[in-house]
Amino acid sequence: MKNYTSINDIDNIQSWISEAKEIKANPLKDVALGKHKTLGLLFFNSSLRTRLSTQKAALNLGMDPIVMNVSGDAWGIEFGDGTVMNGSTAEHIKEAAAVVSQYCDIIAVRAFPTLTDKEKDESEHVLKAFVKYASVPIVNMESATGHPLQGLTDALTISEHAKTSKPKVVLSWAPHVKALPHAVGNSFVQAMQKMDVDFVITNPEGYNLSPEITKDTPISHNQDEALKDADFVYVKNWSSYEDYGKVLNTDPNWMITKEKIGDAKFMHCLPVRRNVIVEDAVLDSDNSLVIQQANNRTYAAQLVLKKILKNL
Repeated sequence: MKNYTSINDIDNIQSWISEAKEIKANPLKDVALGKHKTLGLLFFNSSLRTRLSTQKAALNLGMDPIVMNVSGDAWGIEFGDGTVMNGSTAEHIKEAAAVVSQYCDIIAVRAFPTLTDKEKDESEHVLKAFVKYASVPIVNMESATGHPLQGLTDALTISEHAKTSKPKVVLSWAPHVKALPHAVGNSFVQAMQKMDVDFVITNPEGYNLSPEITKDTPISHNQDEALKDADFVYVKNWSSYEDYGKVLNTDPNWMITKEKIGDAKFMHCLPVRRNVIVEDAVLDSDNSLVIQQANNRTYAAQLVLKKILKNL
């Protein structure tokens, strides 16, 4: 594997999960693998778990991570071809990616969508430009349409906590105070489609994710019905895909409560807005897996970096 840009880069998710568990049991086993190798982490947007867990994963492999907040700390980067650069951008991606490739053995990129231009966002112009113009492998730390490090983490977490051979997993939309991307939801859907689970998505009318992502996955607009007998409830807000980037519904009745999910395990990628997305009684209960998920971010990233390092 050269690049890790999508959940679809995973050939066999069960084997990946097994290897991630082995890494978790002995995180420093491969500390020599990345010796004298540098990981460049480029953040066009804010981050906490992704930033720290990916650095920790690199350190566990003996790598030297370099972190840069591109927006604000670097020259404005131009991504268009044939552009007359007489505006706010001072450096073209062709030079920027080539230069960073000389400093780093692997480049990881985090760049959110505009949520205003569906065609531009779905083109993944930032991520694909790095893949095109960099001469080293690229890792997606969340792009306009996907968050494959989070999706792999979530699959690992469910595997660790499942009590049945085929658990029921529900992805539920919940209200939020602003428009959010589809990336986490998309990658979670793709991860679950690769696993042996009973999977259903529940969201209000007008909030279906891209049909190219959901495919044949059942979608219910009745949250209570979808949550019935769930073993895992993964909760995430996203803006409308159909009326792209818009907030069409802020119904507080879609907030997750203890009464709704019963004994199901609660999952969320964090950060989470308490008593908007989910009530305190769920987050503070023993059934909340959000901290365990955050911990697993390191081992998911470490697995990805390990696979790439082995192919360098």
